[in-house]
Order: sequence, then C-alpha cells, then structure tokens
Amino acid sequence: MTDTRPLALITGASSGIGLELARQFASHGYDLVVNAEDEELEAAARQLRESGTEVRAVRADLRTGEGRFLLLDALDGLTVDVAALNAGVGQGGAFVDTDLTDDQEVIDLNVTATVRLAKPLLRAMVARGEGRLAFTSSVAAQMPGSFQPVYNASKSFVQSFAQALAEEVKDTGVTVTAFMPGPTETEFFDRADMADDTRVGTMNKDEAAQVAEQAFEAIVKGEKKAVTGSLMTKAQGLAGKVLPDGVKAAAHRRLAEPGTGDGARD
Repeated sequence: MTDTRPLALITGASSGIGLELARQFASHGYDLVVNAEDEELEAAARQLRESGTEVRAVRADLRTGEGRFLLLDALDGLTVDVAALNAGVGQGGAFVDTDLTDDQEVIDLNVTATVRLAKPLLRAMVARGEGRLAFTSSVAAQMPGSFQPVYNASKSFVQSFAQALAEEVKDTGVTVTAFMPGPTETEFFDRADMADDTRVGTMNKDEAAQVAEQAFEAIVKGEKKAVTGSLMTKAQGLAGKVLPDGVKAAAHRRLAEPGTGDGARD
C-alpha cells in the first residue's frame, strides 16, 4: 500500500454491492484491501487494479474465527481510512423448515463477524482521531422478516449497532454510516435459495452500481444512515418508519414466502 493514497477496506467485495463499492473507492483515489471467501475475489481484484489502484486481496471466510484472523493479520501495519463491512448472507424459507446450520451461518457472518471486525477497526480510528466505518444494513432491518426471519433480524442488529456506535464516537473525528439497500441485482437471492420461487427473487431489482454510488456518497459525507437505491426503495424506507410491525410482517410474507415467485407459478 502507498503512503500517499488513502486506504479502504471492503468486505464481501468479489461481486455485487461490495465490488461496486470497491470500484467507487478506487475511482476516487483510494488503495484497497478487498475480502471475500470465494474464487471470484481474484478476478475482482484484477479488474480493480486496471485503474492503477493498488489492491490487496484477502480470501477468507469471515464466518470463522480463522478467517477473521487472516483478514485482521493482513491489515497489520496499515492505516485503514475507511472500512466498509459489507459481507453478508441470507437464508429464505420458513424457520421451522430451514437448516439450523444455515441460520447460524447468517448470524456468524452478519452479526458475529461484524462485531469482531468493528471492534479493532473502530478502536484504531478513534485512537487516530479520524476514520470512517460503514455497514451494509438493509431496508429489511425495519421489517419483521416473515420467511426470512434470521436475516432480517441480523440486519436489525446491524442497524441498531451502527446507530449506537455513531452516537458514541460523534465527538472523536470518526464517523459511522449504515446504508440500507433494498432488493438489489446481486447473487444474494441465489445463495439464499430465493431466486426462483419467491416474489422478491423474481421481481425487478435495483442495480448494484447505483446502490454503491449512493452508499459511497453517504460514507464520505459521514452520514449516519442512508437508504440507497431507487425511488421505490427510498419509499420502502419511509414506509418502514411508520407502518405497524404486523402490517410489515404480512407484506414481507407476500414477498418472501416460497411459491410466490413467477418461476414457482409457471
């Protein structure tokens, strides 16, 4: 890494919002440390280097203690100016039907890894008196997640966690941002087994590049919270503030229940 360019860490950066967010930082003069657990990471790093950005790729599964150690070890001696903890995973289906191991992996990545990485990163930033920490939350954080209960609950945790940290560090020179995408065109729904047989899996979605551009702007401005994506997503964010939980849970069921997608009805 160079001493003359700021450094951004992006987790979950092999595709989707994470990759597009890495592109945003690269195009604005940042060097990068990018992380993901899959084979796509190296190809993503090569693309990012084409603009002249220095990129360190750290392939590690953040659901595990070993993976988190590998990432933190790779950051040793580096000054991380911006850390975007974007890595996340979902799981669709009724809670009584899903595998407990899959549910636990959602918690391990979305909650446990978030806390365990945020602690050393934020401590270092506060000690320096500058830095930006960001979390990929979701409009789902505002909705009881019928047929996606552990995922939505994990994003509610991330949202609350981020807002609490933002208040704690408000006088330190450090900012904390939670950005909240809606349904976005990424690999998320395939990995969550929701792509073909749920309404949310088959509906039109926001573009990851649009979400990342708005997220980047919120992070560099130090905004505490931002709903990112289309006007429809922003409307969902507003509705989530005022609708009763029961109404939101029923609406989420219509989106996420297996058998509601276009493919399932064919």
